[in-house]
Amino acid sequence: MKRFSSALAAVALLAASAGCDRDVHPEQLGQPAPMFAIKDAHNSVDLNKLRGQVILLNFWASWCAPCLEELPTLEALHHNIPSLQIVGISIDSDSSAYEEFLSAQHVDFLTVIDPEQRTNALYSTFRPPESYIIDKHGLIRRKFIGPQTWTSPEIVRYIEKLQQGS
Repeated sequence: MKRFSSALAAVALLAASAGCDRDVHPEQLGQPAPMFAIKDAHNSVDLNKLRGQVILLNFWASWCAPCLEELPTLEALHHNIPSLQIVGISIDSDSSAYEEFLSAQHVDFLTVIDPEQRTNALYSTFRPPESYIIDKHGLIRRKFIGPQTWTSPEIVRYIEKLQQGS
């Protein structure tokens, strides 16, 4: 019985630690978003120049199945709320895979590739998809880990409320 209890405790510890491997960093919420400027062969993003807008910053990769899962609703959000500045940062190391993905999936929101993964490191984000909502003042308001349904009423209401300045 003692062995069973020890084994059960070990399994519980493993399960608990597995759930913690994607650190949420709650201390980021309400803090200034790390600023960056990045350019690839086609696009550039300077987060400083986007100040005054609500931004959805999405870290993704072409090889990431959950990123592909959330992409249709991210595209729909882009078309439903055109005033929302969506910025996709691909952490792909293969620029041709990145280009093929964009073309095949018809991605039309602003996205750039960061093969050195400097921008996601600023946010302590290393396993896509992870996304941040940044308010008009440049403060991180929400962090989303894993694929989201970006057109859910809760997310849409939250974004619209931020855009109205509430």
